[in-house]
Amino acid sequence: MGGRTLGATWTVRDVLNWTRTYFKEAGIVQPRLEAEILLAHTLSVDRLHLYLAPDRPLSPEERARYREVVKKRRQGTPLQYLIGEVQFLGLRFRVRPGALIPRPETEEMVMRALRLLPRDQDTACLDLGTGSGVIGVCLAKYLPRVSVTAVDVSTEALELAKENADLNGVSDRIEFLQSDWFERVEGKFDLIVSNPPYVPREAMPSLPPEVRAHEPKIALDGGEGGVEEISRIIAAAGAHLRRNGYILLEIGDGQGEAVSALAADAGFTGTKVEHDLSGKERFVIARCP
Repeated sequence: MGGRTLGATWTVRDVLNWTRTYFKEAGIVQPRLEAEILLAHTLSVDRLHLYLAPDRPLSPEERARYREVVKKRRQGTPLQYLIGEVQFLGLRFRVRPGALIPRPETEEMVMRALRLLPRDQDTACLDLGTGSGVIGVCLAKYLPRVSVTAVDVSTEALELAKENADLNGVSDRIEFLQSDWFERVEGKFDLIVSNPPYVPREAMPSLPPEVRAHEPKIALDGGEGGVEEISRIIAAAGAHLRRNGYILLEIGDGQGEAVSALAADAGFTGTKVEHDLSGKERFVIARCP
């Protein structure tokens, strides 16, 4: 590990205190929390166990495994990719490079989607650009009568989404389809939901290094102004929505006016731009007449 040398016996307390300083020097925002998460993952225990056994010594093998993940984190590998999973709306999901790491803002979008669809009726939802599958899996888990079609152009992302559907017991109600947006999609839906690429291409170089270097560019780069892929989705969505069906999109801050205009041009009504919990424009909801 570099830096201050620890004694011959490394206890849980020693390792956490050392790693906190090591991460803080690297500019990691929550150094103690990340140290705990990585050590718990290395030891295959929950974080509470670390507090219950702070004087437990680490074996040489455990120290070697922990040293490796700490090194990768310091070099910028996202925490979620190192531990291989995230919690999202109370469910566990596997994550790995090749699919975007789910964000809290997307949890907010799924909560909106859950309010748009009734629990006591048969409904159909299209999850465009499913990635790790968090949107489609959550809808299938929390809406017992919904059927979901989950679409992605990436075979790697689709394989991960299938794993997550199996992990959460909803694979029987999700159809997975490799498609470039609507290219191979058939039928009509009550809801189309998507977290498309919306980072303006000109802003890609200014993304945090761990995002820019590790997460898939195809899931981030929204083209000029950040709305090129959103424009493609909106232009084709009407043909795949049932009457009074909804489209729900996650967008970038400041894109609300442009996306609302795209929705109006495509014939959608009742368009609303809603903000996330940090007060930023983040969601567009529109209805098919």
